[in-house]
Amino acid sequence: MARTLSTMLELGTTAPDFRLHNSNPSFGGETVSLSDFADAKALLVAFICNHCPYVIHIRDKFVRFAKEYQAKGLAVVAISANDISTHPADGPGKMTDTARQSGFTFPYLFDETQGVAQAYQAACTPDFFLFDAERKLYYRGQFDKSRPKNNEPVNGEDLRAAADAALAGASAPSEQIPSMGCNIKWKSGNEPVYAVSG
Repeated sequence: MARTLSTMLELGTTAPDFRLHNSNPSFGGETVSLSDFADAKALLVAFICNHCPYVIHIRDKFVRFAKEYQAKGLAVVAISANDISTHPADGPGKMTDTARQSGFTFPYLFDETQGVAQAYQAACTPDFFLFDAERKLYYRGQFDKSRPKNNEPVNGEDLRAAADAALAGASAPSEQIPSMGCNIKWKSGNEPVYAVSG
């Protein structure tokens, strides 16, 4: 299985703006933007997709994490940026199916131009970006140590610790381990220079 690491965007980076089509009808709203989460204590932007085995491996536990932490004041948004001409399973219709079947309680947005993924320097799926109340990057790293076939439990311990600290207004975790997953499926000519293969 090919693997790509998170770029580990510089902490303190301001959350790039976005306004994207929402493929989760249970959340409501055809488009969702960064400003829709202005009142949240913290914001998690997760780049995921439908087909990636790394995402599928953690998906159920991530959905549980999101529901639990939304109740604590964390806003959660998921974005899929894959090229659907080469990966049609990641298109908006299939995104809607995944959101319904997996019980997403957060918007699932389609980054058709891949401009938002580039702005966040997203490289892999899953790739997590946690921003504090001021929308400064607080944590970017793995959900936990679990990967397909490594036998580590899927518990979200790394992201949970970061979210707890962010919501409490504490200092960011000193150790942040890059997320790992499939590379974002870039359109021809869109592949950025920042992607790091592992």
